Amino acid sequence: MTRRDTNPDPRQPGSQPPFPQGEQAPPGSEARMTPRPDYGEDTYRGRGLLQDRAAIITGGDSGIGRAVALAFAREGADVLISYLEEHEDADETARAVRDAGRRAELVPGDIGSAEQCRSIVEAAMSAFGRIDILVNNAAFQMAHDHITKIPADEIERVFRTNILAMFWLTQAAVPHMGPGSTIINTSSIQAYDPSPELMHYAATKAAIANFTKALSVQLIEQGIRVNAVAPGPVWTPLIAMSFDEEKIERFGENDPMGRPAQPAELAPAYVFLASDESRYVVGEMLGVTGGRFLP
Repeated sequence: MTRRDTNPDPRQPGSQPPFPQGEQAPPGSEARMTPRPDYGEDTYRGRGLLQDRAAIITGGDSGIGRAVALAFAREGADVLISYLEEHEDADETARAVRDAGRRAELVPGDIGSAEQCRSIVEAAMSAFGRIDILVNNAAFQMAHDHITKIPADEIERVFRTNILAMFWLTQAAVPHMGPGSTIINTSSIQAYDPSPELMHYAATKAAIANFTKALSVQLIEQGIRVNAVAPGPVWTPLIAMSFDEEKIERFGENDPMGRPAQPAELAPAYVFLASDESRYVVGEMLGVTGGRFLP
């Protein structure tokens, strides 16, 4: 788990608002963020909880995905990193995985097509010969102040990336997953407490919560556990590309902790759900929200 020698007050670790971060064009880059997100490189210590397992992580190049990739590698897993086109970020994540002594496979491309999702699974099988963990994490969002201002193609893109890809990846991966395997989906506090300006994104996150519950019942018969993590505000490139400069600068300050999470603070939840530590946990939504409550 993440260990910190100091900072006993949980409100204080990492950076706090204001963030002097300018807006970025989609898909956003962690390399250009100010301050840079903390993905756990200096703090995460593995305990062998995922030794010799093989994982697929979508959106694994940056943000939560990068932190999870690092944590999984330090727990002993090989990692396939699926990402859109952010090659600099993906290379940094792959370096972190390889520095942990594990294999990293990079697969760029848009998961908004069933063909790309199948290609990701085929690449994992070719590289690792097995799939033990599928983390459906990639997401796209943009903010709009009224429903009439959301472009039609953007609505479709959000649903293709955030929920349709989850169906396609799961369909492709499950035939290669045996008893003891796990699927972890990334939902959001937005599934339960939606921000009006993120209407299309929030709708997909609610769909993911529903999908997780239904899939968990179906797959437990095969010994595959399905759960989800519901983050609150997290300092990632998704924020830098989604909001205007004023919103970015004060991001997270009105939440109970007075700050957003750093990606490193999310990774232990994914490790828990991927490992035997959670072997009796099925169909759950694990909130990591800094004090905002799930129903």
